[in-house]
Amino acid sequence: MTDEVKRRVCIVNGDDFGASAGINRGMMEALDSGILTSASLMINMPGTAEAILLSRKAPELSVGLHVNLTNEGDPVVDVNDVAVVRVELHAQYQQFVDRLGRAPTHLDSHHNVHRLPHLTPLFLELAGRHGLLLREHSPVRYFSSFYGQWDGVSHPEHISAANLCTMLEAEIGAGYTEFACHPGYISDDFVSEYGREREIELASLCDPTVRELLVARGIELLSFNDARQSLGSDTARKGTQ
Repeated sequence: MTDEVKRRVCIVNGDDFGASAGINRGMMEALDSGILTSASLMINMPGTAEAILLSRKAPELSVGLHVNLTNEGDPVVDVNDVAVVRVELHAQYQQFVDRLGRAPTHLDSHHNVHRLPHLTPLFLELAGRHGLLLREHSPVRYFSSFYGQWDGVSHPEHISAANLCTMLEAEIGAGYTEFACHPGYISDDFVSEYGREREIELASLCDPTVRELLVARGIELLSFNDARQSLGSDTARKGTQ
């Protein structure tokens, strides 16, 4: 087994960057004081412009595209119309490139709509064309269970710092793992059923015991940009095939 394979690498990625001022604030706090390394930007939300400005002040933050077709129940497009979705998907990618002056470091989607069987090929096409690491279709394993709500019930204990340590120790094995999270603060410019849980996630990500656990267990914190450089763009393309 090579040293590269033996490495335990964790990419801590925050979804919904740009959704609101409160979420943007939480993302930057999680980057500065916590373990966040990457974020997925929604290019068509109230906080997008601010998020872009913040990302320029933090070049160490890898920023990917969080394709938003659904909003929070008020769809951007009809997700059943493949032709319309293809146009919107490529439009959001181009908006990202135009506004940030570069390509995204990775690709995923709000509410994981890229999992829909009729839409997956569209995301694979875009990722393959630009050599992007597409969530669940690349060498980077996706871990999504750090989430504090299911069946309409809040579970703050599941996203505590203690449980975060337990999950990191158990789930970050050899290779590259994306550890998804949703840090942020509640604000009036974004209404979401997942609200106060974001603030709990943020506190956990910034808890010093979490970073201590990573150091003690030899788990590396890297960004998606770091992963792209280590894995190579060819590997990223192969992961989308």
